[in-house]
This record gives sequence, structure tokens and C-alpha cells, in this order.
Amino acid sequence: MGNRKTTRIIALAHALSARRVLHLKDAAALLGVSEMTVRRDVADNPELFGYLGGHIVPAADIEADAPYELARAADSHAAAKREACVHAARYIRSDETIFIDCGTTLEYLVDLIPDNYSITAVCYSLNAAELLRRKPNVRIVMLGGVYHPSSASFSGNSGLETLDHLGINVAFLSAAGVDPGRGATCVHFHEVPVKQKVIALARENHLVVDKSKIGKLKPAFFAPMGVFRSVITEDGETTLSVA
Repeated sequence: MGNRKTTRIIALAHALSARRVLHLKDAAALLGVSEMTVRRDVADNPELFGYLGGHIVPAADIEADAPYELARAADSHAAAKREACVHAARYIRSDETIFIDCGTTLEYLVDLIPDNYSITAVCYSLNAAELLRRKPNVRIVMLGGVYHPSSASFSGNSGLETLDHLGINVAFLSAAGVDPGRGATCVHFHEVPVKQKVIALARENHLVVDKSKIGKLKPAFFAPMGVFRSVITEDGETTLSVA
């Protein structure tokens, strides 16, 4: 097992040396393993690789980026994020419109959309759109605007105006901090208007986070806890108590 993994790491490093960037799907095909295995290899070797918007890049290429990058968050607590999405997936229903927030947690939720479900999916991040396009019966509505590399997402009036014309059944929101008393927060201020407008429009809102986010407070507040129908972690639906 160890030798096979070492061989994969060497092969991936050589491929990146030649190409500088490699899509996750292409890396999996090159190495003859699943995309999840490639994710684990990338997570286990942060000194060699980074992950950004569905692409693998050399770690040196992202060292100069902002303190929080999608690349460095991608595989942090990966198993817990996926398990949280397994619990959240029961709220995905065929013939409905869902909203998929930006960040890395909800990438796993996209993977769990059944291929036979007819879904309209609204998103504003490249990593979510890239995964959604592989689903045969999903119609994608991409909110545009100014692109932010740090979270591979877009912001601006054009995206907010698009939301005015949509009926959203279920919104799946992510957060970098969840405090029972102070509410849900994120790192990037440009995400706040999108999150808030979606919360106001959607029939039901679910906050999907791994437990490492509980008790943390980040700079950009976007919602009190009462607006969410549920808070879902790797343990399932979670009740938060105010200290």
C-alpha cells in the first residue's frame, strides 16, 4: 500500500512539473485511482500539492495567496465534510431547485445528487459548477459577477439580480464559523450578500458544516442561527446550545 501511494505521489508531482495544473478528474485517470484517493494524496502532502476549484496545483504556486484559500481548505476535515453531506443529501428532492453555497464542504453534496434526479442547481463557485456539470439531469444556474480566486466564487449585482427570478426550494449553506449566540459567519465579505439573499428567498435553509466550525467566529456575519431549518454536521442534525 505504501509503495503504491509513493508511486502515485511521484507520478503526480512529475505531471504537475510538466503541466503546472491538473484537473482532479484527469489526475485520477492518469493514476488509475478514484478522485477521492487523489484528494487524500493531496491532503496528505500539503508541502507538494494544493487544491483549487477542482484543480491540483503545486504548493509553491499558492504560497503567496491570502491566509484563507480554497486550496488549503479543500481537504481539511474531508471525511467529516463528506459525512455531513451524506446527512444533508436527504433534503435533495427530484424536480426541485436547490442552491449550493461556495466553499469545499458542499462539493461532497454535489457528488451525492442521484444521477436520475431532475434538479435545477444554483451556484456561484467554479468548483461547484464543475462538479454539477457532470450530473446528467442537472440544469445549472451560475450566478456571475466579479471573480474571487481565494474562494473560486463570484459576486456582484448581476448575480443578485438573477436570484430575483428564481424559486429556490432548498438552500444548502456553508460557514467558516458557527457560534450559537453570534450566528453563522464566513471569511470573505463578498459572499455575504449572496448568502443573505438566498436565505431570504429559499423555502428552507440548511447549514452544512463539520464540527470543527462550531464555536468559531469569523469576520463576516451573514445569518443568525434561527434562520436555518437545521444545522447538519458529521453527526447529523445538531442542536446548538448558547453558553
